[in-house]
Amino acid sequence: MPKLKTHKSIAKRIKVTKNKKLLQRKGGQDHFNSRETGKTRRNKRRDITTAKTEQRNLRRLMPYS
Repeated sequence: MPKLKTHKSIAKRIKVTKNKKLLQRKGGQDHFNSRETGKTRRNKRRDITTAKTEQRNLRRLMPYS
């Protein structure tokens, strides 16, 4: 059976932890952040765990991670 291809754009956006959790950056960080509250700006710096509903599809796109 041939090797499976990794979906490169997903591999660049998602990090797989040691315990196979999927982490991604919080959206909306590019610009217009000065209008956000301090709490929102601080929370945008953190990575978030991917939603359970999306995890199955994302794992399929990254077969060897």
